[in-house]
Amino acid sequence: MNYQVNRWFDGKGHTVMSVTADSGHIARMERHKVTGDVHLLLRRADEVLFGRRENTGFEDGAWHLPSGHLEAGESVVEAVVREAAEEIGVRIELADVQFSHVMHNSSSGGRMAFFFTVRSWRGEPMNLEPDKCSGLDWFAMDALPDRMISYCRTAIQHIAKQDPFSTFGW
Repeated sequence: MNYQVNRWFDGKGHTVMSVTADSGHIARMERHKVTGDVHLLLRRADEVLFGRRENTGFEDGAWHLPSGHLEAGESVVEAVVREAAEEIGVRIELADVQFSHVMHNSSSGGRMAFFFTVRSWRGEPMNLEPDKCSGLDWFAMDALPDRMISYCRTAIQHIAKQDPFSTFGW
């Protein structure tokens, strides 16, 4: 079956879309809403800091980067700085946050995952969320842990190749 996508503006600043199939059926589509995630690659030479997930109900036992959701009223850079302080107790200056990658991930209906690299911070990383994380450890970029959340591994592979954008699961 072939589809034709039609887009127009509703006069209120919103884009409206409809899809017409060969059968003549028209389906009106709503604007897609995404959740924003931020991920921190805290770099020490060739190593990256990971936490082992515990009691989260999703991928428990897997290694993952310090991460979290974007909150209303904050930029993605402010979010990664906040998450670093909340999860691992390090202080990062906004100027020390370097964009690494953005991934459009299909999970939960669609997420935008922003990955940032930081090589300079204050404080020693420590596990401030022992109810969600069983421990922290450093891994070389070319020797990642066997058990990782798959989209994170894929993003790190793109980062290693300096690819700024990817999709996952679509």
